[in-house]
Amino acid sequence: METHAARTYQIRTHGCQMNVHDSERLAGLLEEAGYARATVDDAADVVVFNTCAVRENADNRLYGNLGQLYPVKKSRPGMQIAVGGCMAQKDQGIILQRAPWVDVVFGTHNIGALPTLLERARVADEAQVEIAESLQRFPSTLPTRRDSAYAAWVSISVGCNNTCTFCIVPSLRGRETDRRPGDVLAEIEMLVAEGVQEITLLGQNVNAYGVEFGDRRAFAKLLRACGEIDGLERVRFTSPHPKDFTDDVIAAMAETPNAMPQLHMPLQSGSDAVLKAMRRSYRSDRYLSIIEKVRTAMPHAAITTDIIVGFPGETEADFAETLRVVRQSRFAAAFTFQYSIRAGTPAATMPDQVPKVVVQERYERLVELVGEISWSENRAQLGRTVEVMFADGEGRKDAATSRMSGRARDNRLVHVAVPDEVTRRPRPGDLAEVQITYAAPHHLNADAGLLSLRRTRGGDAWQARQEGSATAVARPVGLGMPGIGAPAPLPPAPACATVG
Repeated sequence: METHAARTYQIRTHGCQMNVHDSERLAGLLEEAGYARATVDDAADVVVFNTCAVRENADNRLYGNLGQLYPVKKSRPGMQIAVGGCMAQKDQGIILQRAPWVDVVFGTHNIGALPTLLERARVADEAQVEIAESLQRFPSTLPTRRDSAYAAWVSISVGCNNTCTFCIVPSLRGRETDRRPGDVLAEIEMLVAEGVQEITLLGQNVNAYGVEFGDRRAFAKLLRACGEIDGLERVRFTSPHPKDFTDDVIAAMAETPNAMPQLHMPLQSGSDAVLKAMRRSYRSDRYLSIIEKVRTAMPHAAITTDIIVGFPGETEADFAETLRVVRQSRFAAAFTFQYSIRAGTPAATMPDQVPKVVVQERYERLVELVGEISWSENRAQLGRTVEVMFADGEGRKDAATSRMSGRARDNRLVHVAVPDEVTRRPRPGDLAEVQITYAAPHHLNADAGLLSLRRTRGGDAWQARQEGSATAVARPVGLGMPGIGAPAPLPPAPACATVG
């Protein structure tokens, strides 16, 4: 009997954490439809681009990659190319005009249609385009192939109700749609049962969660509910908006044992005039007051942020205000961006666009200051004992020692000296107490080795996956989600908000 090998796929992901999680769903859908992940990049039968429209030069990057694939596709009959995500939602028919060899274009609300669209394109021998303008069902109902056995994203909302003048996300992802708390908690409990021990609650604006069903305290309640789930070691979230950051959320972070002492909160600018032009509905004093409250409640919390340099109309005095707020905030790290025009946003047509040479010079000064502060904050960790959860990867090896890398509870990257013997080495997902012995601007070292090691269910799940005994694709079941916002019984970078 003749057998046919499964068609293979490769997904190339650009952009935010939301896109990374969407790519896990795309992988789950394709594998449920009979595809297999390609082991060699150039040999994939289907290449899917999950695109971003926020980052600088996103257009050039996409069309450059499509151009590189054109001769590959010509040489391989039957190969298909699909383009999804925010760029597909924005450009729609333009993609086929510029790259007519693309087989499928699907929008941010059409993830679930990908296998069907690929089959239609193959049978009809013509490109298929499907772009919905609004969400029909919450994407967490889709099967998912998660990259990690011990850590997972959990979406609590999609879309955004803000109107930042530099951001195109609301027009591409739509207005905010919230999942019911019971659905979120049911997914988390299912993941924990599978070995996941760290979850990151994900949304364009997580602390606005609950606005759709009329509970402005829903996010704080959700954090506290996560603290009641046995086996859930760590809870993180990204990204909050300063205008929605309330005291009850700070209290929930401080009082929930598995809520991590870490906060990523976009600043964007320290100038009140620029924040007003950006249509960011907070001012620098409000931002600094949140940081002060967080540090009062959690003295060792690591706070990170996003900052845009060179927004239209930004003066040297405005930029000086950004530097002032950065100095006062003492960020553990900051993702810094040079403003670039995004067609379709109000900022694109604003007067007083800042010359590139000025933006570059300010950007370099900001990066230098952020680096100095980050290094100083890391040096303050010297001598501290921290808990590290080890991550995938072989670590680093030099003549003196073997190292594995992981994240402290505050999300700082730590390289840890570990034993050479395989039986004594931690597995990804395992937890250890270590002492910080060295500080660099972007990482810490624990060269004295392990003070203690705890083998975890997450490490067991990683090992089972390595041995091939774990199921890769999971389809959420019993979550009571026939449609958006359907109620369920109670029992989730630098998200796109990194630049919006």
